[in-house]
Amino acid sequence: MFCYQCEQTLKGSGCKKAGVCGKNEDIQSLQDTLLIGLKGMAAYAYHARQLGARDEEVDAFVQEALFVTGTNVNFDLNRYVGLALKCGEMNLRAMEMLDKAHTSRFGNPEPTSVSTGTKAGPGIVVSGHDLLDLYELLKQTEGTGINVYTHGEMLPAHAYPELKKFNHLVGNYGGAWQNQKKEFDEFPGAMLVTTNCVLIPRESYRDRLFTCGVTGVPGVTHIEGRDFRPVIDKAKSSPALPEKPGGTLTTGFHYTAVLRLADKIIELVKAGRIRHFFLVGGCDGAKPSRNYYTEFVQNVPQDCVVLTLGCGKFRFNNLNLGSIDGIPRLIDMGQCNDAYSAIQVALALGNAFNCSVNDLPLSMVLSWFEQKAVAILLTLFHLGIKGIRIGPTLPAFITPNVLKVLQDNFDIKLITTPEEDIKAILS
Repeated sequence: MFCYQCEQTLKGSGCKKAGVCGKNEDIQSLQDTLLIGLKGMAAYAYHARQLGARDEEVDAFVQEALFVTGTNVNFDLNRYVGLALKCGEMNLRAMEMLDKAHTSRFGNPEPTSVSTGTKAGPGIVVSGHDLLDLYELLKQTEGTGINVYTHGEMLPAHAYPELKKFNHLVGNYGGAWQNQKKEFDEFPGAMLVTTNCVLIPRESYRDRLFTCGVTGVPGVTHIEGRDFRPVIDKAKSSPALPEKPGGTLTTGFHYTAVLRLADKIIELVKAGRIRHFFLVGGCDGAKPSRNYYTEFVQNVPQDCVVLTLGCGKFRFNNLNLGSIDGIPRLIDMGQCNDAYSAIQVALALGNAFNCSVNDLPLSMVLSWFEQKAVAILLTLFHLGIKGIRIGPTLPAFITPNVLKVLQDNFDIKLITTPEEDIKAILS
C-alpha cells in the first residue's frame, strides 16, 4: 500500500507519520484482508454473472469496499473489522447466487463416481472453475470423437445432470493446480484453462494450452466468445490418448443430496455411531507442510466423517475411508464456492439438534492459500463460527494485533500436528 502523506510504500509498522495520516500496520492489515476477500467474492460474482445472475447488494458493497480503502478515507480500526465481516456476509450472498445459477442451469449435483483413467482417442482436459465454459466446449465437441476430461476444481462438474448427459465427458485427469506443469506435460492432447490457477507452461506443451475468460498467458492462444474451434483442431492433430484404466473419485454431495440423508445421519449421531464431523478443505499448494491434511484425514477415527471441498481435497480424495451404515466417511461437496453447501448442511444439523453450529460435533480444519479462501473465512466469521483451525501458515498480511482480535472473538487456531489436533478436538 502506498501512503500519499509520506509518499512511500508502507512496510513494517506502517507510515512513519502515523500520527498524521493514521496508516498503521493494523489498518494496513485489515485493508489488505478486505481487498483480498473482495477479490475472492468478485470471482464468485463474476461466474454468476456469466450465467445471468447478479445481486445489487453485492455490487454496491464492491464499490463501498474499494472506496473505503482509498486515500485518507477511513482510519477507524473497528470500522474495518466491521467491513471485513460485511465482506463475509456479502460473500455468502455471492456464493448463494452462484449456487442458484449453477443448479438452475445444470441441475442439482448428484453423488457421482468419476473415472481417473483415460479413453483411447483424442482428448481435451479442462481446468478451472467455469462450468459454462465446460458446457459450451462439450456442446462443440459432441460427435467429434474427442473425449473431454476435467482437472482440478472442475472435477465436481461430473455431478451436474445437464453436464452428465454428454457421454464424451469421460473422467478426471490429474489433481490440484500446483501439479499442472507435470500433468499437462504428460497429457498428449489439448488443455483449456477457464479461470484462475493457470501456471506459466513449459515449452513442451505451450502450443497445446489455451485460455479463456479472465485467464491469459503470453504466447498462449486465448479463446474469445467461447468459440473453441482452435482447441478442437489442436486436439484432433495431437497424439491420441491410450486406453488406460484408473481408479475412481466420488463427488457431487451438494447440500440437497446430503440433506436427503439427514434423518439417517441424525439417527447415527444420536446412536453414537457417528461421533464427529470434520470439514477438511480449502486451497492446495506445493509446500510439503500441506501433507498435514493427508495425514489428518488418515488419522481421523473410524466413527468420524470427513466433509471436503476445494482443491485441497486432492490431498486425500483418493483414499477409501469406507462408510458408516451406508453414509460415506468421505463426502466431497464440490468446488471452493460449494462452501455454501457445507454451510447449509451445518445450519440444518444445528436446527435438527436445536443448537448452534458451534455446539455441533463439527470441526473445521482449513488450508489457506488464495483470495477465495480469505472470502470464505470471512463468511464463517460473519456466521459466528468459532474454533476454526487454519494452516499451514497464517496469511502474511495478518498482524499480531489482528490475529489477537480473531483469536479473542473467533477462537481461531493454527494447525499443529494431525495427532495433536485430532486429540484436542475430540477431547
